[in-house]
Amino acid sequence: MTSHVPNEARVIPLRPQSRSQRRPQPARPGDGPAAPPVSPERTSPTVREPLWRDLVGDVLRRERLAQERTLKEVAEAARISMPYLSEVERGRKEASSEVLAAAAGALGLGLGDLLARTQGELVRLTSRQTGAGRGHGTSGARYDGMCLAA
Repeated sequence: MTSHVPNEARVIPLRPQSRSQRRPQPARPGDGPAAPPVSPERTSPTVREPLWRDLVGDVLRRERLAQERTLKEVAEAARISMPYLSEVERGRKEASSEVLAAAAGALGLGLGDLLARTQGELVRLTSRQTGAGRGHGTSGARYDGMCLAA
């Protein structure tokens, strides 16, 4: 008789989870002894960097509001749909460079201007989160992704 092991998929995080996010995993045959718990002094707090799409959307929305223009006006000038521009502004859609250039152009900005303002916002936010600077030549990059392994 053959033993049947069900196909199970498990999610393997690409970045370490904080202690509050970890769930106890059931022991599996052949896993060996459980790893000792990590002391709180040895864990570093994870700083979640903002997503690029959120920052780009914030910059677009701030510029549109500063010009006192409606979403409809800018969407028509950019020749993109109003719901899509709204999603981009809210950071819900990862817009292509063509869409970003069109939205920026409708606001009187070049794509480089939009990206430079977004990069400035990223630097401002991350320097506030990490203190005065990253120091010691490390990038300090954090990855917020998951990998599905079957």
